[in-house]
Amino acid sequence: MKGLIFDIRSFSVHDGPGIRTTVFFKGCPLRCSWCHNPESYHCRSESVRKIRKLGNKSFEASEVIGYEVEAADIMSKIEADKPFFEESGGGLTLSGGEPLMQPAFAVNLLKLASENGIHTALDTSGYAVSETFRQVAHHTDLILFDLKIADTNAHKQHTGQGNALILENLRWLSNSSKRFFIRIPLIPDITDTARNIEGLYQIIKTLGFVERIDLLPFHQLGKSKYERLGLPFAFNDQPAYDRSKSETIQTFFGPLAQTVGIGG
Repeated sequence: MKGLIFDIRSFSVHDGPGIRTTVFFKGCPLRCSWCHNPESYHCRSESVRKIRKLGNKSFEASEVIGYEVEAADIMSKIEADKPFFEESGGGLTLSGGEPLMQPAFAVNLLKLASENGIHTALDTSGYAVSETFRQVAHHTDLILFDLKIADTNAHKQHTGQGNALILENLRWLSNSSKRFFIRIPLIPDITDTARNIEGLYQIIKTLGFVERIDLLPFHQLGKSKYERLGLPFAFNDQPAYDRSKSETIQTFFGPLAQTVGIGG
């Protein structure tokens, strides 16, 4: 079975526990204004024009973003990393984009990894119909669940969609036996406002046991991607996120989880 991805990144340490290989799926139903992977928006291959320099000369070239790949071919590539997974407690992470937009391919890849004794994680926004979410969740060892904005109208304003499906899936996840971490992006004046932080606190407070909350401070690593794609970026002049503010929010969420980390 083939799926559409745009990258495979080895030796990742921010996409779940241990050293991991992360497969980035193409296609996402959300349009978060701060997204650091805008090349993942569309579930299709795209050709992007760019300027290459060679000495004093410049010439135009094209780059194709997104390609189809068999799940078995991905597994053959990451098998060489298995010793690192075993030593560090790592494994395979599906990210994107949104893997739930290609559920059959995601399940196929997760099954192959499990059959090969590789730990699996799903990094998801949680925005999918419940049947799809539960189907894919059933086949993964760990879910990295993004929780962004508490108010549904504000969620729609900043991501393009409301959060009803997300909260429904989060509640199901909390009542299931599945292991999950909650990940909260800290975006200046959007997700890190006092009102939103309090709203997220109240949502998480209603859940059962929460093993871990990871706070993900805003960074500028995706800026060059917007330039390459010719897309506007609303945070061009945003400085690095203030560490002391991250720590204040970390302390605030402290009572809700066994561990509250910064950086994922």
